[in-house]
Amino acid sequence: MAREHFERELTKLQDELLILGSMVARALQESTKILKKQDTIGARRLIADDEKINTKRFEIEETALLLIATQQPMARDTRLLAAFFELSTELERMGDYAKGIAQITLYIGQNPLVKPIIDIPEMAEKAADMLTDALDAFINRDVRAAYAIAQRDDEIDVLYEHVHHELLKIMIAQPDQLDQANYLLWAAHNLERAGDRVTNICERIVFTVSGKQVEMTGVGREELVS
Repeated sequence: MAREHFERELTKLQDELLILGSMVARALQESTKILKKQDTIGARRLIADDEKINTKRFEIEETALLLIATQQPMARDTRLLAAFFELSTELERMGDYAKGIAQITLYIGQNPLVKPIIDIPEMAEKAADMLTDALDAFINRDVRAAYAIAQRDDEIDVLYEHVHHELLKIMIAQPDQLDQANYLLWAAHNLERAGDRVTNICERIVFTVSGKQVEMTGVGREELVS
């Protein structure tokens, strides 16, 4: 009976994590649409909504703490509960990245954009898709999927390098646009970091399932998927 109660509570906790994940994925996508449209009203709304993400994170952490304190989980269960702390933290930080992009929209205001906003929304879409798939892999304890999802961060990195190169050229050719170019570079950087956060989630999936610590970047990734 105690185990059945524990499993039910875990299911509820996973559902809450998926809700948080959907909130964050939506915020990432919306932040870049708002930036592209220079929608200052939408930017202020997204900034205010970040508090909901923060609240959901702490609710998940409190529930996980309660389960640890009351259910005497086994070693593998403890790794799983610890993962909820790690994942909720990663998700909250990604929410902060979306909030940061909304703040950049306010900084730019209605000034003409120095370049079309094309690659940055694509980065957000890829990060949001990676996040959704990574959370599915976590729920399914799917290590193979976690490896594959982490590799997709390379696509975001390529887009980031392209944006960085374009904006650097603008900074050199149009010094009067330095501030806005820097703002857009920070928006792209936030999304590059979001991809890194999803990679952290993928690493946590492997640890939760196997107890093995892995590095899914650079040489470490090549070793893991070989």
